[in-house]
Amino acid sequence: MNMLKKFFLFSTLLIPLFTIHSYAQQPLKLWYNQPAKIWEETLPLGNGRLGMMPDGGVLTEKVVLNDITLWSGAPQDANNYNAYKSLPQIRKLILEGKNDEAQDLVNRDFICTGPGSGGVNYGCFQLLGDLQLDFSYPGIAAGAVKAEKYYRELSLNDAIAKSVYTVNGVTYTREYLTSFDDDVSIIRLTADKAGQLNFKISLSRPERSQTSVSGQELQLSGQLDNGIDGKGMRYLSKVKPLLTGGTLSTDQNSLVVKNASAVLLFIASGTDFKNKDFIAKTTQQLNAAVKKNFTLQRQNHIRNYQKMFNRLSLNIGDNLITSVATDQRLTNFHANPKADPGFPVLFYQYGRYLSISSTRVGLLPPNLQGLWANQIHTPWNGDYHLDVNIQMNQWPVEVSNLSELNLPLAALVSGMVKPGERTAKAYYNADGWIAHVITNVWGFTEPGESASWGASNAGSGWLCNNLWDHYAFSNDKNYLKSIYPILKGSAQFYSSALIKDPETNWLVTAPSVSPENTFYLPNGKTASISMGPTIDNQIVRELFTNVINASATLGLDATFRAELKEKLKSVPPAGVISKDGRIQEWIKDYKETELQHRHISHLYGLYPAALITTSETPALAEAAKKSLEVRGNDGPSWSIAYKLLFWARLHDGERSYKLLTELLKPTTKTDINYGAGGGIYPNLLSAGPPFQIDGNFGGTAGIAEMLIQSHEGYIELLPAIPENWKATGTVKGLRARGNFTIDMSWKNGKIVNYKVVSSNPRKVKMKINGELKEVMAGKAL
Repeated sequence: MNMLKKFFLFSTLLIPLFTIHSYAQQPLKLWYNQPAKIWEETLPLGNGRLGMMPDGGVLTEKVVLNDITLWSGAPQDANNYNAYKSLPQIRKLILEGKNDEAQDLVNRDFICTGPGSGGVNYGCFQLLGDLQLDFSYPGIAAGAVKAEKYYRELSLNDAIAKSVYTVNGVTYTREYLTSFDDDVSIIRLTADKAGQLNFKISLSRPERSQTSVSGQELQLSGQLDNGIDGKGMRYLSKVKPLLTGGTLSTDQNSLVVKNASAVLLFIASGTDFKNKDFIAKTTQQLNAAVKKNFTLQRQNHIRNYQKMFNRLSLNIGDNLITSVATDQRLTNFHANPKADPGFPVLFYQYGRYLSISSTRVGLLPPNLQGLWANQIHTPWNGDYHLDVNIQMNQWPVEVSNLSELNLPLAALVSGMVKPGERTAKAYYNADGWIAHVITNVWGFTEPGESASWGASNAGSGWLCNNLWDHYAFSNDKNYLKSIYPILKGSAQFYSSALIKDPETNWLVTAPSVSPENTFYLPNGKTASISMGPTIDNQIVRELFTNVINASATLGLDATFRAELKEKLKSVPPAGVISKDGRIQEWIKDYKETELQHRHISHLYGLYPAALITTSETPALAEAAKKSLEVRGNDGPSWSIAYKLLFWARLHDGERSYKLLTELLKPTTKTDINYGAGGGIYPNLLSAGPPFQIDGNFGGTAGIAEMLIQSHEGYIELLPAIPENWKATGTVKGLRARGNFTIDMSWKNGKIVNYKVVSSNPRKVKMKINGELKEVMAGKAL
């Protein structure tokens, strides 16, 4: 059994080592008074594997179907095994200050072979298919159909969507869920008068698909392109209607419902990703699901979903606004945040909902679009970008009491180690493993196809931060033992690949880039390739420290631990302050080509790392503020969310809140954007644009960071609370590092009640209302 299979198996056994409570929730829902006109208005449903986005149309309903495992492409070896031969010359040019010439050489010899992420072999996350329901209404011509009392909602409390409307005195209701019970998608259609449901069911896909009818089932099947021989991943989707009254017939490759009073649509889907028997399993899931009535299906679904969702409740303010449609509420909040202090609560809980819906233990972590896509070729392949995006997707799960949802990322990273070892040898002739800036479900670790962004050394080390965070929050030594080879292998790479900068005697990476950014050289030319960009230095410092601690905790590798301790003395500090008072982004104080660049990678030490803090490194914290002031507030949504997190770490609640309101600005733009813009779609998914889910997860993490922080060796309550939240609030179920669960209430910005519990009761340092004290954590019941 290979390492990845072992990790998938082991991860299913890693149950959170803390007692899980269930808290009552306020009503939490997105609702609208019209059908979705664009995909960015549809409502996302998911159970960690399957996704469904219905638009609630009256004459035609389109439901976009997804499976998180459906990828084109295939494993490949795009390493240039002669790349290491050019490494000495590349480094020599960098040391001579000829970064532009070094970059030319990197582009020639030090990128992946072939087209990289632009090739079919790399692959992309794709939509599964479109389920279409075409309705007719008795006695009314299609052009004369007028829907009244239209209402559409997504309940975050239950993970169920609904649309209701009236046509000609008949009320039609549809309920949608992606079942956390039988792992199928279900749509229930009813009319309040008998025999009023009439519609045609069709299933399609833009390419590489075949639709057929088998008995009373509609089937969609096909095989994606692997970029080699065309025989890539196979998939299957089955739709089976169960009618109350009326008749079911076929019309070519469609099913036709006539004069029914109620219809249950069961949709079972699967792929052969790590599942050779997917056809039999999909059939089995469908057969099991149809044996249960909808009431039981619904109850089981809600119960299983709420086991995760109800672990945390949050209330801010007393004014609970439910009478304003969500798209209008978004517009109102951005214009006047003070009038609706509870809207961030909805956005925060929506982020938790999206995490639960887009990943599960034993499968894949959320990609750039979670698990929702309406295209064959998703933007940026819908892949896993390793220079902030995939990491941001995971940032809220620990603090927001969804700890096990970090395990799919650990499993993905486990599968990158072996290919990453080949890449480390091919390019750096180094030990250990490396991943650069992009990966997919096939384990891609090579540099990208352009030096300006593809040569980043930070990807693998940054991933190790996410893996470590799960241990920091859970104190699970079995988990630490399982990830230790991954962390060690990453540290081995950096230890082996670092070179000495003769000017400073620091050990630095080379060649590398500060993710996607560019600087001016003294000769006026521009370059991205450098040695020792600040983010690399911070990651190496943090990773070496974590591996040293893990080695000591597990009683392993004393010799390697000593080697890392010695090298750590020569790793650059967490930050160097430039002549204008900012933190330098590169080892030299280069002039940036774009002052408001979307990436802020040189502040990695502030967040997610704990290398820069207001208490321990005040000068660096002030320099970080100046860096953020120059960067500005705008950008794609994920960039705005990252800045929110930075300001929260700097304990500036007002600036954090300003960025939250900047994040929560309405948009419907879908063009690909790399600069200012961002925003939130009517369905509250975040925009780059286009749709990128990292802005949702970054915003969710940011709200939590304003309420609680635990990275400095103590737990601080309300470290960055803005004025608009101070009046009153309660949160139950927040998590802190060290395996603690926190409940607290506040009034006028001061904590008035709190409780801290742990499965391992002990004393813990806490900062409450500005006072640092030692508190005895209670026993979690």
